[in-house]
Amino acid sequence: MKYALISMFLGPTKDRFSTYNEPKTLDEKMEMIESMRGVSGVELVYPYEVSDVEDTKALLSRHNVEVAAINVNIKGEPEFKSGGISNPDPEVRAKAVRYIKQAKDFAQAIGADKVTCCPLSDGYEFCFQHDYVQVWEWMKEGFAEAGAYKPEIPLFIEYKPNEVRGRCVLEDASKTLLMIKEIGNPDIGVTLDYGHSLYGGNNPAEELALIHNSKVKYYIHINDNDGRWDWDYFCGSQSLVNYIEFIYYLKKYGYDDFLTSDTSPTRWDIKKMFETNARISEKISNRFDEIGMDNLSVKLSNEEYLDTWQFIEEQILRL
Repeated sequence: MKYALISMFLGPTKDRFSTYNEPKTLDEKMEMIESMRGVSGVELVYPYEVSDVEDTKALLSRHNVEVAAINVNIKGEPEFKSGGISNPDPEVRAKAVRYIKQAKDFAQAIGADKVTCCPLSDGYEFCFQHDYVQVWEWMKEGFAEAGAYKPEIPLFIEYKPNEVRGRCVLEDASKTLLMIKEIGNPDIGVTLDYGHSLYGGNNPAEELALIHNSKVKYYIHINDNDGRWDWDYFCGSQSLVNYIEFIYYLKKYGYDDFLTSDTSPTRWDIKKMFETNARISEKISNRFDEIGMDNLSVKLSNEEYLDTWQFIEEQILRL
């Protein structure tokens, strides 16, 4: 497995009350990634962190960092406050689509193989706030247009239950898959964020299995939380057995892309947090190699779950 992180988490981050960590230049961020044990890639945020092709390529080369994805932001502009790709104003919707297309241009120019987008401003808070079908159709039309542009650079749509809206339109894997299936473009995929799945009341491993079985492409963000909010804790700190099962299915399905840390360091050492994500993920992966994936697969079909649990207890957790 290979590991990356989202570059914006190496600088200042905010919650409703506080700001954490000091600003860094992109060069300083790349230098930090280069120094991290087990981390070799970066997801860059467009257009707010990167926009100059040659400068970005030079920094990536100088620090020997790969690009996991280009993350395009369609929520930050003031006009996106009532939605980006589903905004009632057709000019605002067109701007959101244009941002995604420009992100694809940028990705291709620097050698990235995908663009990911989390439409967080597309949602609602109250009853009778908008026409659900109309908003769905606007989102579908926008993603269809953006996905059809430069299909050699696939677009991955990231779902989330809420934030910045009270409820996001694309809140879980099922709704995201439904939209992608309605669009019918094989070059549009899903970004599965482990924490978004977990605090949305879902099982990340089950959603991964659902996406894989649908034959839709997928890309992975890793982190952890307590199931009540998107805290962006480090991997395994709150839901270790769930995360072990998630890694099992990634290995079972032969996932060979980056596991990208969508993890906010806030009060904790930045370098240590991302190294921890890579380290714990790699240890779990290696444990499955030691046990043998087939041995656990046999246990999954065992009607008596306590026998399966004893296997997990002794062979995986080594208690």
